[in-house]
Amino acid sequence: MKIRKAVITAAGRHQRTLPLQTLIDRDGAEKSVLRILLDEVLETGIEEICVVVCPGDEALYTKAVGEQNGHVRFVPQNEPLGYGHAVYCAREFTRQGPFLHLVSDHVYVSSEGGCAKRLVAVAEAEACSVSAVQPTREGLLRHFGAVGGQNIHGREGLCRVETVIEKPTPTEAEQLLTVSGLRAGYYLCFFGMHVFTPTVMEILGRQLGEMGRQATLSSALGELAAREQYLALPIAGHRYDLGAKYGLLIAQMALALSGRESNEVLAQLVELLAQRMTQGAAG
Repeated sequence: MKIRKAVITAAGRHQRTLPLQTLIDRDGAEKSVLRILLDEVLETGIEEICVVVCPGDEALYTKAVGEQNGHVRFVPQNEPLGYGHAVYCAREFTRQGPFLHLVSDHVYVSSEGGCAKRLVAVAEAEACSVSAVQPTREGLLRHFGAVGGQNIHGREGLCRVETVIEKPTPTEAEQLLTVSGLRAGYYLCFFGMHVFTPTVMEILGRQLGEMGRQATLSSALGELAAREQYLALPIAGHRYDLGAKYGLLIAQMALALSGRESNEVLAQLVELLAQRMTQGAAG
């Protein structure tokens, strides 16, 4: 299975301005969040990228893309019908082929190279849908979709997904989402990055027709797990939710501390903390 296309969703009501924000990347270059995400995708070798946006946002996004505009096509989500519908809006772009999918309100940082590059390599080797996941403590379950399943013998880290629940309660997670080998109170939550086979678009189309607004990406993935092999891949990197309180600040710090100017940034942070502690002691 060769993956040649990627879909980034950016039409959410509370999400649409976040990809337009500017950060300093790991190389010290000033870029929009969207450009940083495009770089993540292009590192995989994928060169055709669809960004799903709110109608009327195309001009702003074109400006944010900058010199990478030749790789990008914008598709509007004409009605705010949710995340699953936003993915489905790219069905003509994906054209019955597998595709990489990223959300636009997260920044991904890893010391082991691009997170998307590793995910794509595994999905191509396994020829099936693969979602990047990360062990996440119980107290954060309300923020993420989560999966449960069985580890694949002899394939360290890979898990065959059996159950998908969007923002589960701790009780639901304990009963339905256990995966052997995880620390107590931890569950595999979505990382905001997936590779999907065309089956996902097929399921979304049918569920949206039958369920309307009740159809979600998580419900489609639950059905996917029952129909064909669907794997979860724990990623060693970190995801930073830009929509969270101080999200942009934390993402910027993570990029800076993992980049080529990390020593300089760390020295300034240490100085800032020392000043704060001195002020606290004086108070």
